[in-house]
Amino acid sequence: MTRARLATRASPLALWQANSVAELVRRSQPGVEVVVVTVDTAGDRRVDRSIGEIGGQGVFVKEVQAAVLDGRADIAVHSAKDLPSAAPDGLLLAAVPSRADPRDVLVGSTLDGLAPGALIATGSRRRMAQLAWLRPDLTFMGLRGNIASRLEKIPPGGAIVMAAAALERLGLAPQMSQTLDLAEMVPQVGQGAIALECRKDDLASLHLLESVNEEDAFICVQAERAFLSSIGGGCDLPVGAHATLDGATMTIVGVVGSADGKVILRERRSGPCNDPARLGEELALFLLRAGGAELLDGDPGGAGTSV
Repeated sequence: MTRARLATRASPLALWQANSVAELVRRSQPGVEVVVVTVDTAGDRRVDRSIGEIGGQGVFVKEVQAAVLDGRADIAVHSAKDLPSAAPDGLLLAAVPSRADPRDVLVGSTLDGLAPGALIATGSRRRMAQLAWLRPDLTFMGLRGNIASRLEKIPPGGAIVMAAAALERLGLAPQMSQTLDLAEMVPQVGQGAIALECRKDDLASLHLLESVNEEDAFICVQAERAFLSSIGGGCDLPVGAHATLDGATMTIVGVVGSADGKVILRERRSGPCNDPARLGEELALFLLRAGGAELLDGDPGGAGTSV
């Protein structure tokens, strides 16, 4: 393969990610010319509407995937947390480079520093549910747009919630007021990771992507995506999961909540890392049977409980 075309959204963060992947390819495959192809997505065009209102799952990835499927590009570069749980026919998740910090952060104030009833801006129901569980007094408003525009929308006396990786990658880490511990806030599936897709029959791209894949990150993202697939939800539902490795042992933590944060179901599973999908599926099924299915159907049933 002498030329690799990387398809990506045109946002500053997406371009940073694509350019970082391009540099990884150039270092591992010096003879390959790398070209970044920008694609306009529905999620970027409709910043005045919530993710759910403009289509939910896939609003930041469908057009990027289409560019690979129709031959305008060879490899799709995504924030792994934006990917639906199933790839479209013809594509597969081929690689995940080294993962950045998966945690969420507050910008504007720490959690303890927020006055009773303070306003939190976030477009994520997962973040809203878990923060409401920690601080039932808080109030919430929606938040959309690129990183720079979000940072301009910090409510007076309140805070916004963002991904640590996004701010770190754009050199904005000094803006963080507090990094939320994983025990308090379970991240979105794939948060902090970059996902690389290519066509299933594109052997040259598959071979190239082997050279930029980090196996531990890839395995953990596989487990988290299997969790999401078994839950049957997407990035617009109050669910999250995060997997880690300790040698050959994987631990995955999952959360399902009611939208109002009155009910949070949290559980973990550990086991051999040689079948990450099975571990993610088992965790999802446990949470669904423990009441998660009713929560996702809109029935909080049992406010104030946590497992």
